[in-house]
This record gives sequence, C-alpha cells and structure tokens, in this order.
Amino acid sequence: MEDQDSNPAKEVARDVFPFLRVYKDGTIQRLVATESLPPGLDSETNVVSKDVVIFPETGVSARLYLPDDEPISRKKLPLVVYYHGGGFFAASTASREYHSALNRIVAASNVILASVDYRLAPENPIPVPYADAFAALEWIAGAGGRSEPWLRDHADLDRVYLAGDSCGANMSHHFALKLSGSGRALRIRGVAMIHPYFWGKDPIGAEVGDGFRKAMVDNWWLFVCPSEKGCDDPLINPFVEEGNGSGLQKLGCERVIVVVAGDDILKDRGRLYYEKLVGSGWKGKAEYLETEGKDHVFHIIQPDCEEAKIVFKRLGAFFNDDS
Repeated sequence: MEDQDSNPAKEVARDVFPFLRVYKDGTIQRLVATESLPPGLDSETNVVSKDVVIFPETGVSARLYLPDDEPISRKKLPLVVYYHGGGFFAASTASREYHSALNRIVAASNVILASVDYRLAPENPIPVPYADAFAALEWIAGAGGRSEPWLRDHADLDRVYLAGDSCGANMSHHFALKLSGSGRALRIRGVAMIHPYFWGKDPIGAEVGDGFRKAMVDNWWLFVCPSEKGCDDPLINPFVEEGNGSGLQKLGCERVIVVVAGDDILKDRGRLYYEKLVGSGWKGKAEYLETEGKDHVFHIIQPDCEEAKIVFKRLGAFFNDDS
C-alpha cells in the first residue's frame, strides 16, 4: 500500500533516504520521481510516444518512443530497450524526469526506444524486477516486435541495444550475461551502461572516505534484497564470484559503453567494471565516458544541461555505429 501524502504523526519504520519511507502501519511514501507525464507528441523534440501493456496479469508495460517524422520513412531504426533507474524501488516509465530525458535521447539518436515499466520493490522484492524486465525484453525483441505496429514497422531487430541508468544499467549487464550462450534467438548488439549501480561490502575509491554515502547505498540494496550475502550478492557485486567462472568475458554483446559522473559515489564501481571488462578477454569493443563535476543520473534530472547533451550525442553515436 502506498501513501503519497506526508503525515508527520505516522511513525517511520524504515527510512530509505532519499527515495522513500516505510511506516509502521505498512504504508510506503515515495519521495522522488512521483510526478507522471502522459505519452504523446513532445513538441520540443518532435518525438512521439505511446504506452503498450505487455503482460496484463502483472501490469508490466513499455512506453515506446519514435521520432515523429519516422512514419514517412521506410528505414528501420536501431531498437533500444531501456531500463529506468530508481534503486529498484522508485520511478517509472511515466515519471516526468524519465519521459523528458528519453524524448531527448531518442531525438539525439534517431532510434526507436522501448522504456520498460517493471514492478518495484519492496512490494515486489528482488528478483521480481529482474524477471519482469527480462520477460519484457524477450517480448519486445520477439513476439511484440513482430506484432506491435511501431516495433514491427520501425524497429531493426538485428540492431537491438540494451540501455539503462543506475539499477537499469545493472539489469542490462545481467541480461547480456544471461543471453550469452543461452541458445535464444535474441541477439544484443551492444549495452549502454549509464551510471551503473554496482556495489560491494568493502569500500573502494571515494567510498573509503565517504562513510555517509557508503552507508546510504548499503541501505538501498539491503532494503530491496535482504539476502544473507548482503552487498556482496552477485546481483549487486558482479566481481564477487569471478573465481567461479562468472567473468565478464562471457558478456553476450559486441560493444559496451560505460558512462559515469565524476561526483557520483558509484563512479569507482563503474570505472572498475570498465577496467575489468577490458582486461577480461572479452572480444568486444568497450568505451568509457566520464562527466566531471556532475552527480548520479544528472542527465535525467537536468536533461537540458550541456553535459547531458554531450552524453546524449555520445549515446546516439554508439547506437548508430554499424562497424
């Protein structure tokens, strides 16, 4: 049960700063990304969007984005399957911040984009968000791609990319691993990991001297995934089981771009991921982009700033590189 109205008289059972509060009566108050926007034509970017229900029984859906002049063209576009961030417990495809930013990414990239709306924790604890998001990917690039008019007519299913920010980048990584050697027909061309949400029990880099933010991020993960492995659960720490054959050399795509923000407490994990990937023996091409002086998901919060425009332009080049 979710309660959006603040009630100072209610007693807080768990504060997951800055995203939400859980009260002792069981209600949940989400504090960020709570304003929604409908799909439609965005006059600023000339991108049109619509919502498609994928699995009525769970409510999993996608918001599709298409450059508005594309219907007059027969050229099929790269398909980007995008997973929003929010720590697995906040935001949605309709969130004002995501809707605005994704319109700009599509305009800068000239792609068709499917933004997946998966169920959130704590109502649906880990691994439900992963299962929803992966099932949606299979539908979008499979049966949905053959039947949904926008996907059927405008998506090049030989040029499918995974993308996401924060926990969405985390999911993209795991799905690229899951698809490797799976025998599935679905082939991923590349993965764009923006400010990826990876973590670990032992601090690294800037985390060592920033106990407040280390504890804050610890709290995020332990809230959504109360496993005995804690912050070294392989879902959040992809390097904890390297000795057991779960290395990045298995990543099932040809290209990866890792984007980090210089002031982000997650930056060192993103850089480590890039370095580990390059040194893993993986046969693909890896790129790295760091934005100095900016913090986590700034491109979503401030999509019109100059630094965000640089990120969007780099993503557009990544999605359209056929080399």
